[in-house]
Amino acid sequence: MTKLSELTEREILALAIASEEEDGHIYADFGQMLAEDYPDSAAIFQDMAEEENHHRRALIDLFVRRFGNHIPLVRRQDVQGFPSRKSAWQMQNREIEAIRAQAAEMERQAARFYRQAAGQTQDAEIRKLLGDLATEEDRHQREARRLEDEHLNDNSRDREDEHSRRDFVLRIVQPGLVGLMDGSVSTLAPVFAAAFATHSPHAAFLVGLAASLGAGISMGLAEGLADDGKLSGRGAPLLRGLICGAMTFGGGIGHTLPFLVPDFRLAFGVALVAVAIELLLISWVRWRYQDTPFGSAMVQVFLGGALVFATGVLIGSS
Repeated sequence: MTKLSELTEREILALAIASEEEDGHIYADFGQMLAEDYPDSAAIFQDMAEEENHHRRALIDLFVRRFGNHIPLVRRQDVQGFPSRKSAWQMQNREIEAIRAQAAEMERQAARFYRQAAGQTQDAEIRKLLGDLATEEDRHQREARRLEDEHLNDNSRDREDEHSRRDFVLRIVQPGLVGLMDGSVSTLAPVFAAAFATHSPHAAFLVGLAASLGAGISMGLAEGLADDGKLSGRGAPLLRGLICGAMTFGGGIGHTLPFLVPDFRLAFGVALVAVAIELLLISWVRWRYQDTPFGSAMVQVFLGGALVFATGVLIGSS
């Protein structure tokens, strides 16, 4: 890799042309990717792609006048310290606000590059163009906000924000909640059955650890293999499986760890507190993301947890 300060004026222009082409392509890809679900934001990115195309043509015209028709291939990854870009496909499972933030960061990075490049060239025409492009990139950030105001009225933004929220619930919250509920509730019976059957915190811990790991693996595989996400819009199965499996394990291990305490009564009391916290967390998530009244969510979750807990206690005491 080479430093930006080591590039010739010809190579700096070639790098600027390649950068504008890449940025324009990314913005166009964002527009295509968002067209179905976020048509108003997609229009903004299409406008930004066209702006980058104007910049590219201006740079090419200057290059041809100064250095001829052949443009050498100089890419961002060839220059030390040059910020890389995330392609549209790397952002496809991200929220709309994350994509907008990525575009704003691209504009800031481009402005810094043009200012630094303009500062190391002695050619007045090249320096002027690079300086103008830096100013243009700054203007883009303001223009992007103007385009948002133009394309995104209150109703459009509310609609897109609601769609983004549904995506987040489907892809992240739902598999996580399913895992947390399964881990927190289904492992209650074996853990407390082992505790009451043996009165040994160590035995209860081993059973809880095995149940949590087993349930985490099982639920992760079930979530990942049940739906590829293409028809349901629930996102990448690997991500959902990892979230569901991790939350299942977390839900089970939460009331298992207290049994590391050697005193049985103390361990049992702490485990009960852990169960209550887990059930409250489940109730809060259902209230926060699934529009379930908090009181109703608590009654449903605590009733289910109490039934499973009683089952474990009865079996362990028999």
